[in-house]
Amino acid sequence: MDDTSARPIDVVVVGAGLSGLYQLYRLRELGLEAVVFEAGDDIGGTWYWNRYPGARCDVESMSYSYSFSPELDQEWEWSERYASQPEILRYIHHVADRFGLREHVSLRTRVTRAAYDEDRHTWQVATDTGRTVTARFVVLASGCMSRPKDPGIAGADEFRGDVLHTARWPREEVSFAGRRVAVIGTGCSGVQAIPVIAEEAAALTVFQRTPAYALPAHNRPLRSTEIAGLKARYPEFRKAQRLSRGGTVFEPPTRSALEADEAERTAAYEAAWGSGLLSGLLRTYTDILTDAKANETVAEFVRSKIRSIVTDPATAELLSPRTFPFATKRPCLDTGYYATYNRPHVRLVDLRTTPIERITPRGVLTPDGEHAFDAIVFATGFDALTGSQLAIDIVGKAGVTLREKWADGPQHHLGLMSAGFPNLFTVLGPLSPSVLTNIAVSLEQQVEWITDCIVHLGRNGLTEIDAAPEAEAHWGAHVAEVAARTLYPATASWYTGANVPGKPRVFLAYAGGLDRYREECDAAARSGYGGFVLSTASSS
Repeated sequence: MDDTSARPIDVVVVGAGLSGLYQLYRLRELGLEAVVFEAGDDIGGTWYWNRYPGARCDVESMSYSYSFSPELDQEWEWSERYASQPEILRYIHHVADRFGLREHVSLRTRVTRAAYDEDRHTWQVATDTGRTVTARFVVLASGCMSRPKDPGIAGADEFRGDVLHTARWPREEVSFAGRRVAVIGTGCSGVQAIPVIAEEAAALTVFQRTPAYALPAHNRPLRSTEIAGLKARYPEFRKAQRLSRGGTVFEPPTRSALEADEAERTAAYEAAWGSGLLSGLLRTYTDILTDAKANETVAEFVRSKIRSIVTDPATAELLSPRTFPFATKRPCLDTGYYATYNRPHVRLVDLRTTPIERITPRGVLTPDGEHAFDAIVFATGFDALTGSQLAIDIVGKAGVTLREKWADGPQHHLGLMSAGFPNLFTVLGPLSPSVLTNIAVSLEQQVEWITDCIVHLGRNGLTEIDAAPEAEAHWGAHVAEVAARTLYPATASWYTGANVPGKPRVFLAYAGGLDRYREECDAAARSGYGGFVLSTASSS
């Protein structure tokens, strides 16, 4: 169906995950006409697609949830400290039903192209169903971790067994009982899936290129008393989240790790290890992410824990990260990950010394020979932060595409808009805090900024908002400068795009903190959207 002849709607939102649904809620509250296009068969975004065994959030469930509705805070009951994928998806469905959002979502509809009409100041948005819509604004809420990375291994299509990807797990139940299974990849998805698959498979072989720093989640059912306690102070807690550096609430450290003696550091690290918090070790001292020597004290502590858990010294060493500082690749929360390698039917293959040559019809070929399998699971991650935007053919002013503009890395003012692409916003996109924070808090901040901006334009008779090129360049330089003060950029990771061949090496997130980022965004809005170019139909 082609809607191009009809009057423009107000907003097209791409993606029906947490970001897209909240953006829809805010737009409908204003009485604006909006439609959400979602490629999946159902709503949920990340939590629809990532349903692999063991999938769960690594931020505590009572923190990883919407804060916009006090009533929602009180009525929803989380069952575990760290919610599983099915529970988070139930929560998202509850929100969509409670606030009447489903009727505005078009499922099984992938946006393929968005082109800006400079004469009409509208976007023409095309989909794979043949439907085309004209809209004044487009909001890309398509996810920072939503485009799976191609494993890039020859022969994958020749394998005669089951081939699965953690980011595109089938909806129907998958049984590994009595089967020989390979898992390729040990990032966070692999770390979560491997222990669960090992419980069922007859034999499990894990192919690891780079070991991960995995921290124990100590997950458990939530007690009714702690649920009631947090609900009683939810308003203050939510305010503290919004004003925090990373969307989680804690007392910041005040000392360098190098100022403490070894016994004091070890005690602090033990307490953090026992806390079950992803950022627990980062909270111990001020310089874990800025000083290599301080970082090494934490890294060696984690390696000592690995050695204490894994009984075979050679396997423990293979599982011990030594080539990059702690937390410069995203750490993982695990449940029994390292102990899984003590099982007699679990084997670890080091791809640095025994690389995969190809996938064969029977299994995986390495220099050691052919390994036969019944199923192969790819846990090879994502084209993070820019992948979902660049998957769409986005054409801005003068026919310039976003792919062309971002050929050497994203240019994205405040992580919200790219100059030359007016009225096109991104939630949780590159050069914003996004993946370095509790994204439930980050997405609300950005959605609210975008919504307020649209209101401002309407109240003032303005047609367009675009990022000013000089402000965009300044923000990009600032993001790089802040990152350069840390240990992040020196590590080849998906934070820098290094996991995708040919992708520009740029640190893709803002490491200055959500609190400082919020101040920057608020200051721009208070100044009448300084750093942006606002115009009417006659002046643009």
